[in-house]
Amino acid sequence: MTYHAAVSSSNLEELRRLLVEQPQNIDELNEKKETPLLVAVHNNNVPVAQILIEAGANLNIQDQIQDSPYLYAGAHGRSDILRLMLKRSDIDFTVYNRYGGNCIIPASEKGHLENVRILLADGRENINHINRLNWTALLEIVYYDNDDQLYQDIARALLEGGADPNIRCGHGKTALQYAKEKGFKNLEQLIIDFGGKE
Repeated sequence: MTYHAAVSSSNLEELRRLLVEQPQNIDELNEKKETPLLVAVHNNNVPVAQILIEAGANLNIQDQIQDSPYLYAGAHGRSDILRLMLKRSDIDFTVYNRYGGNCIIPASEKGHLENVRILLADGRENINHINRLNWTALLEIVYYDNDDQLYQDIARALLEGGADPNIRCGHGKTALQYAKEKGFKNLEQLIIDFGGKE
């Protein structure tokens, strides 16, 4: 049985056997260039992911659409797996997704408040990273999302964590300008409270 077969069938016993007998194949790639760990992350299979993470599976190998296990876990709300990964010291924070972003940007935009808080508490992600589309995490949530409580909480977490409210997007606009344009009164006031300007 291969690593991918063991992961897909959640066969923990076989996975542990492979780690003893074929440790060199822990990061074997499937036809989509996915590692066994990335497949486990896709499936939110915490027991399988934990075994692979603790055995030293590479967190940074990207598949054919530039997802890595770490980037995917952060972007898609895999909080338990993300916590396990952040215990490791070998995450490459200069490996970016296909939009040139780190994982705190999509974690914020997709509404994964718990992951945002986990990443902020860890402190190694660049909260003011600007992706290839010229968005920071704060800019992206104001532009793409809404003014409800969830996104207020995410914006507050980002701002309290050191997000710069005055970084401008590729069109030269700040988060405050977008909040005003969209009529997001709650986000507008929050950004002002943290020193945001037009």
